[in-house]
Amino acid sequence: MQNSLLSRYSGAVPRYTSYPTAPHFHEGVNTEVYAGWLRSISSGQRISLYLHIPYCDRLCWFCACHTKHTLKYEPISIYLESLKKEIAAVGDLVSRGAKVTAVHFGGGSPTMLRPDDLIGLMASLREAFHFADEVEISVEMDPNDLDEPRYDALAAIGMTRASLGVQDFHPDVQRAINRIQTFDHTKSVVDAVRARGVHSVNCDMLYGLPHQTEETLAETVRDILSLAPDRIALFGYAHVPWMKKHQTMIKEEVLPGVEERFVQMNLAARMLMDAGYEAIGIDHFALPTDSMAIAQREGRLRRNFQGYTVDAAEALIGLGASSIGQLPQGYVQNMPATGEYQRMADNGGLAAVRGVAVTDDDRMRRRVIEEIMCRFELSFVGLRAEFGPAVDAIVSEARIFAQSNQDDICRLDGDRFVITDIGRPFARTIAAVFDSYLSNGKGRHSIAV
Repeated sequence: MQNSLLSRYSGAVPRYTSYPTAPHFHEGVNTEVYAGWLRSISSGQRISLYLHIPYCDRLCWFCACHTKHTLKYEPISIYLESLKKEIAAVGDLVSRGAKVTAVHFGGGSPTMLRPDDLIGLMASLREAFHFADEVEISVEMDPNDLDEPRYDALAAIGMTRASLGVQDFHPDVQRAINRIQTFDHTKSVVDAVRARGVHSVNCDMLYGLPHQTEETLAETVRDILSLAPDRIALFGYAHVPWMKKHQTMIKEEVLPGVEERFVQMNLAARMLMDAGYEAIGIDHFALPTDSMAIAQREGRLRRNFQGYTVDAAEALIGLGASSIGQLPQGYVQNMPATGEYQRMADNGGLAAVRGVAVTDDDRMRRRVIEEIMCRFELSFVGLRAEFGPAVDAIVSEARIFAQSNQDDICRLDGDRFVITDIGRPFARTIAAVFDSYLSNGKGRHSIAV
C-alpha cells in the first residue's frame, strides 16, 4: 500500500511558500509597479522585513539558497552599502505609521557579518522604518562563523530567535555535503545564545541526504533533542542540480530512494513527537509552549517564503539580492545577480525585476492551498464567507477529487474537505490539485516526499 501511494503521490510539485509560485513571476512587476505597492502601505499596517545576505565562507553542496562563496570580506562590505541604500529608498516610500513587527536575516550566512556591520545594518533599518515596541528578530546562523563579539552583536540588535542549520551530525554525511559541524560546536552556539537571553532556538535538519541511513538519522535526532530546541524543521533534501550546479558534487547513486526517504521522514517525525513536540504542518515540530504550536491550535498558522510562520503582518518586504516580498497586491522579487542588484540599488534604491500581481482567483486558491498546508482541511462554509459565490468552482473541484480518490488520502466530512492521516505526507500533492498554473509546465520542482 505504501509503495503504491508513493508512486502516485510523490511526484515533483511546488513547496507552496507562495501562490502563484515563483516560476510564474514576470518582468511586468518592475521598480515602478513596486514603488506604487509600497506607497499603498498605510499607517497602522504591520510589516515584516526579510534581509538577504548572499554570501558564505563555505559552500554547502546540499544548499539551494541564492548565495556565493567568498573568503574575502570586501565584497560583503560593498554589498552592505548597496543594501543600506535600498533600505533607505524603501523606507521613504512606506508610511512611517506602518509598524515593523518582525525582521528575519537570511542567506547565505548572515552571521558572516562583522559585529559592527550587523549593528550598523540594524541601525539603518530602525532609521528607515518605525518599529513596534515588541519585534521578533530571527537570524539564520552558521555555527562556524560565530565568536564572542558576534554573539554580543546579535544580542545588541535584539535577536529573539536563533535558527541553526544542523542537517546531520554523522561525519560521512557531513563530508558528502561539505558541511563539517560537530555536535559539541553546535551545542556551544545554543548555550551561548541562551546565555545572552535568547530563549527561542530553532534547528533545521534534513532527511534524504547522501549516505544517510535510518541509524544515522536517528542519532542526529537524539542529539538535536538533547539541545531542547523550541522548534525543529525537518526538511527533505531537494536535489535540484539543474537549478544549483554545485549539487552535482553530490553523487546521485548515494542518495536514498523515495521509499527510504519516506521511511526516514516517518522515523524522525515519530521520534520528535514521542519526545513531546507537536507536528506543525508537513515539516515543522514545536514544543507545546512555542508560539508556532499555539498558533496552530488557534488556527493562526500561516505560510510564506520562510515556510511556516506566525507572522501576521499585512506585508512582507524583501531586501537584498534575490529577496522576495509579499504585499497585498502580489509578489515582487529583487534582481538575483549580486552585481546587478548593487548597480540598481546604488542608482535608484529599488531593485525589483519581476513578480506577479494576484487576481481574486489567485487569492482564493492561495487561501485554499494555505489551509491544506497548515490545517489539512477546507471549510466550505468558511471559504464562502470569505470569498462568496466565486468559491463554488473550488468546492466542486474538492468534491470531485475526494469522491474519485480511491486511496483514502482525503474525504468529505459534511461541509469540509479533510486530508486523512494517510494523506498528510502528500499535502503538497493534494494542494497542487487546486493550482490553476501548474499545468502550463513552467518550472521544475523537487519531489513531494
